[in-house]
Amino acid sequence: MGGGMPNALSRRKRIWIGGIALFAFGAVGCTQSGQDDAASTAATSAAPAPTVTVTVTATATETATPAPAPTVTKTKTVKVPGPTVTATVTRATSSGSGSGGSGSGGGGTTATSTCSIRSNAGNCYRAGQFCRNSDHGALTTTATGARIKCGYSGSAWRWSYA
Repeated sequence: MGGGMPNALSRRKRIWIGGIALFAFGAVGCTQSGQDDAASTAATSAAPAPTVTVTVTATATETATPAPAPTVTKTKTVKVPGPTVTATVTRATSSGSGSGGSGSGGGGTTATSTCSIRSNAGNCYRAGQFCRNSDHGALTTTATGARIKCGYSGSAWRWSYA
């Protein structure tokens, strides 16, 4: 009986020693593994990474030349008043021939005018009438001899007494 006991103790001791050895081996393996990871990380981060540099240069040149503008020429025709025209207006009156009347036997009356500017119909202008574009600023006389001028009045060009 005495011989079986020491065997049992040594068997327990061997299990304990084996367990501790396995534990120590596992702990050493884990720390070694952690060091390998750290060493590999340090090796990768210590190596310089390649740098990519991209340079783009763009040049655009556009020259615009404007088209020549048209030349505007406005021609204005100015008419100079012509020579003085004398118009003779004769009014014919009927002479009464009969007996006994108190009719007046008058002769014909004549009136002479010197209007230098006449309308398109050939008549002398009167004050208040519209002026032609060619008569703006001009002076003339009426059929009775009164001086009139073509001037801008009341939003229109009209003949008025000068």
